[in-house]
Amino acid sequence: MSTSDKYKKEIMNDLAGGNVESLDNSSLNEDSYDNFDDFANRSSRDERHGLFKRAFHHDNVPPQQMEPELQQAIAQIKPNERDDVAKEFLQQLKKRGLSDRDLEKQLGLSTRHASRMNADDVSKLAGFTYHSHPDIFQEVMADQPALLKFLSNPLVGAALGAVASKWLRR
Repeated sequence: MSTSDKYKKEIMNDLAGGNVESLDNSSLNEDSYDNFDDFANRSSRDERHGLFKRAFHHDNVPPQQMEPELQQAIAQIKPNERDDVAKEFLQQLKKRGLSDRDLEKQLGLSTRHASRMNADDVSKLAGFTYHSHPDIFQEVMADQPALLKFLSNPLVGAALGAVASKWLRR
């Protein structure tokens, strides 16, 4: 087991045991979630967005550390989830005036169609968004949380540990 896997396991064990700290003094949603999947399925979009905006900041993990994590995590998610992540990135970036054709050329993607993108294409898209549009990255991660459970970098784990403490609250 790698060091980051051990670290992640320790955080999750602490959280499962009730060893949690509040991110701020705001009132917490009293719903308890059994695990990450339960949180992803039952939490509201606004609840996820609020947690991400408070706990997951671009400044905490530099792009050169996040990009390999994203590449590894994207390779592990289901193809339909990967398509959803790509589609959401493209939609959000289009709102900022970046067309799928421009992104295809600029990032060297094999296609501009989200449903045809491979893991490498989605990784490039995610890395670009994390680096250049961190607010969009936060939005997409809150809307598509399946990707998060595969991130394993200790710095990423620490940032997400605070969020997970609310997910697993009992």
